[in-house]
Amino acid sequence: MKVKFVETLKSYGIILAFLLICVGLSILSPVFFTLNNIINVIRQTSIYGIMAVGMTFVILTGGIDLSVGSVLAVSGAICAGMLKAGNPIILVLLATLGVGVGCGLVTGLFVTKARITPFVVTLGMMSIARGLALIYTRGYPISGFSPTFRLIGGGYILGIPIPIIIFLVVVIIAYIVLMQTKLGRYTYAIGGNEETVRLSGINSDFFKTLVYVISGSTAALSALILTSRLNSAEPVAGTGYELDVIAAVVIGGASLSGGRGSVWGTFIGALLIGVINNGMNLLGISPYFQQVVKGLIIIGAVWLDQLRAKEE
Repeated sequence: MKVKFVETLKSYGIILAFLLICVGLSILSPVFFTLNNIINVIRQTSIYGIMAVGMTFVILTGGIDLSVGSVLAVSGAICAGMLKAGNPIILVLLATLGVGVGCGLVTGLFVTKARITPFVVTLGMMSIARGLALIYTRGYPISGFSPTFRLIGGGYILGIPIPIIIFLVVVIIAYIVLMQTKLGRYTYAIGGNEETVRLSGINSDFFKTLVYVISGSTAALSALILTSRLNSAEPVAGTGYELDVIAAVVIGGASLSGGRGSVWGTFIGALLIGVINNGMNLLGISPYFQQVVKGLIIIGAVWLDQLRAKEE
């Protein structure tokens, strides 16, 4: 009975924690459990939740991507600049996603071809992308876009905010890719034992590069939503987002050593981070203290991951 309880706790612990925190915040703040606030939480979560989905692919291979916040910033800057120049929205959307894909491709190639540790490569890309955003914008925000573009971040479909719809679609697509395609199988396999994958005749470098491309593209997609919602692109946008993104993936059950994790776990992890952020704001907790809490959450999540690994 005890073993069964422990296994159940491992499988559904994140959901239980999510529910308990929601109940606790509902008691502490009557505003928390209102429909408007719930929608607001999910809409805010969608920005880094989409990036967390892309990060899931990277972490499943045993890698890490610290550059997502900066890639969001440079993608948003390019998006804003092209909109202000009068380019068609379709071209702007493609170009913005192209920036994210390009950043991910460069990162992936350095990781696979130059054999540089993902931590170092993505730390470098974080600085490069942020610098490019500052150079392009000259350090100033770019604001004022057409109502059509602003629908991406502020519009509704059947009463549901478009960012939430995009978030759910990304989660579903990622789940299908991981569960039903070669990319998904090889992503898990590379995280489990990359050398075995290579000996099986699979081009592991190609698939490892591809996961960084996915991470970059989700960062660019989030940039589109954030730029549209704020009606502005700032070179400092996305600062610190990598903390929430990585925390969401690890809290969702993914192992930093690779080979274990799921999109649905990341989805719940992102919602949990969103609820905690929202709850602290409603309770009037200082933003400085909130950073401390986020750091403790990340350390705690990694510690639990190590305990799970030892038990296995």
